[in-house]
Amino acid sequence: MDVILVDEQDVQTGTMEKMEVHQKALLHRAFSVFIFNEKGEMLLHRRADRKYHSGGLWTNACCSHPKPGEETLVAAEARLQEEMGFHVPLKKAFDFVYKAPFDNGLTEHEFDHVFIGTYDGEISPNMEEVSDYCFKSTEEINSSINSHPQKYTEWFKIAFPKMEAYLQKQSGN
Repeated sequence: MDVILVDEQDVQTGTMEKMEVHQKALLHRAFSVFIFNEKGEMLLHRRADRKYHSGGLWTNACCSHPKPGEETLVAAEARLQEEMGFHVPLKKAFDFVYKAPFDNGLTEHEFDHVFIGTYDGEISPNMEEVSDYCFKSTEEINSSINSHPQKYTEWFKIAFPKMEAYLQKQSGN
């Protein structure tokens, strides 16, 4: 699968095969989806152990890369359906750039578009992608990240405080 190479302003500069991009640590377009239930708890999922990086770690509802020519929001909604087995309208929350190297020689260097949605229905995860899932309060997540950071993906540890700030701003606090 090819991913979209971008500059720091998210302007497309080309495309390249996904593994090559991660080997070369090139900046590329990605998305992260955060889902909350009506109680305000966040949906977390544990990545399948055999994922090409960060297997077995907890993270947000889903993450991936839009394909060349694919709108990022459309890709995010489709990937949520593929990974977690449900569809819900998403809205853009914010974006950020991060770079995180992994022990296997790969590096995520992403311009990450963050989307948010609310869902309380049935969840049917794709077991090729997801080994477990749960809903937790932001307080529980914050405490767990502080006490056991090794249990979470690198991007989630960067995105989660940004999501907390976004939620506080939305609630007027």
